[in-house]
Amino acid sequence: MPMTQTTIEQLMHERKSVRKYKEGVVIPHEKLETLLQNAITAPSSSNMQPWRFIVIEDQQVKKELRKIANDQEQVETSSAIIAVLGDLEMYKRAQQIYDANFEQGFMAREVADLMIKNSLSLYGNLPEETLKNIVHFDAGLISMQIMLLAKEMGYDTVPMGGFDKVKFAEKFNLPKNEIPILLIAIGEAAAPAYGSSRLPIEQVVRYI
Repeated sequence: MPMTQTTIEQLMHERKSVRKYKEGVVIPHEKLETLLQNAITAPSSSNMQPWRFIVIEDQQVKKELRKIANDQEQVETSSAIIAVLGDLEMYKRAQQIYDANFEQGFMAREVADLMIKNSLSLYGNLPEETLKNIVHFDAGLISMQIMLLAKEMGYDTVPMGGFDKVKFAEKFNLPKNEIPILLIAIGEAAAPAYGSSRLPIEQVVRYI
């Protein structure tokens, strides 16, 4: 029997990096809230959820952002830019996170207390470079969820790592513990995205 694609498979194949957007399209805040609320189900290291977001909709701000994002057209023409940030002090919310896990019946009190203690001890003593690696990895997980969920909602996206992160942090007055990682343009495509090939699976997989 021929196999049919599941919804997630269809979304994965239909999602393309779109760089031409219909200008003037406004995405209601309720849809953006729903998108991000669903996206934060992504896994993260010790459930520390280090992602933070700035949703940039103001046209003048997007125009200014374009200047520090390698003059990429989609920064200005898309409906919004979702800036994905990483909080290097995410472990400071361990108490809040694991108290909620206990209160919602996900774990016993003693387990929650142990996780709080271990998280503060472990992450609080890691070198900054290690913390940066962790938040970058977790940002990648949630960014993919954002893009697939956006496609399911009828919107297109493109991830952009090519921007001046120092200037971004300065422009948006980021605290020292928050680092910019990725920009995601979201909106309605004005032109189809280019297709892209993939290496043969036998060139990228080894079985042992």
